[in-house]
Amino acid sequence: MAPAAQTLTPPKRFVLALSRSWAWAFLALMIVFFVVTVPIVSFGAVNFLTVRNSQNILVAITPILLLGLGQTFVIIAAGIDLSVGWVMSLASVLSALAIRAVFNAGLPLFPSVVVGFLAAVAGAGVVGFVNGVIIAKLKVPAFIVTLGSSFIVRGVALLMSENTTVIGLPPGIRAYGNDALVYFIRGEAGGLHFLAAPEVSGELLRRMDRILPYPVVLTAIIVAIAIFVLRKTQFGRHTYAIGGNVEAAIRTGIPVDRHIISLYILSSATAGIAGFLSTLRFTAGSAVIGDALLLSSIAAVIIGGVSLFGGAGSVMGTVIGALIIAVLTTGLVMLNVEAFWQFIVVGVVVIVAVLIDQSRDLIIGRATRGPPT
Repeated sequence: MAPAAQTLTPPKRFVLALSRSWAWAFLALMIVFFVVTVPIVSFGAVNFLTVRNSQNILVAITPILLLGLGQTFVIIAAGIDLSVGWVMSLASVLSALAIRAVFNAGLPLFPSVVVGFLAAVAGAGVVGFVNGVIIAKLKVPAFIVTLGSSFIVRGVALLMSENTTVIGLPPGIRAYGNDALVYFIRGEAGGLHFLAAPEVSGELLRRMDRILPYPVVLTAIIVAIAIFVLRKTQFGRHTYAIGGNVEAAIRTGIPVDRHIISLYILSSATAGIAGFLSTLRFTAGSAVIGDALLLSSIAAVIIGGVSLFGGAGSVMGTVIGALIIAVLTTGLVMLNVEAFWQFIVVGVVVIVAVLIDQSRDLIIGRATRGPPT
């Protein structure tokens, strides 16, 4: 326990404990609320807690979470990346163009998908490298650099796509973006089917649910890797150290400039993966697909407890933040709440999260906050 925490009074200990667990409690309360109210509003015709709805929520958070993962590392290091939404769009266009070109040239489907993945991640990585170099070497504020690069990337994506959706991709790629590990058919003549979708139609098709779609599985693997890297490796410790006190990090021998460049490459790369998965899911490349997701990804990071001042936060916090946003918006839609109220509610939750974060700073001080134990 940190020395400052040992002298906390019981009320302050309670506030501190609440600040660390409020997101989990809020998520649980939201689920209970929607489980109770959605059937009432729909007169029992719709339930919130179903297999299909839960999988839809997981699919919905996949791009937000991928954008938020890289953003988590950057914000912990006291930075910000405002370009990830448009980097995702650029990656979607690049992957679509690459898949279409190599497939039409005679390359089989799976190698074409691999080429599309490499194009998306490499193109996104270049943006992250440029951002990182300007921020680390030229000492330009991250806010300005990534804001400027977001406009540049937006223009490049629109130019490469000729301001339209990139179509003409092989229809087989849709399976990579929409198929699942498990298929469940409800009711009689149903059951579980693994890996391969059963050949069904009509009523059986309407009763079939996809459990753990491939994009969700890939995102879960990336989340697990990110948790390990942030909590258990030197890379993660250096990230916390730079966010906590960059001058102290320099004096201890941490290669701060090189690390910052790596963080922005990581942030863009995860956005690139999100763009690639979007191309697979919709069988097309969109130059605007990530525009609306930037603020949601930052909101997920903030709600999850990552400090905007740097030096504190976790990947699991971002996961919970993304789940809160997805559950909240899904539940409000099922309650027939107007869209503008959804924005208002999410905005209130973000402000509350920041206030809780600041209250925690006042109680224990930023100096005692660091990597989670």
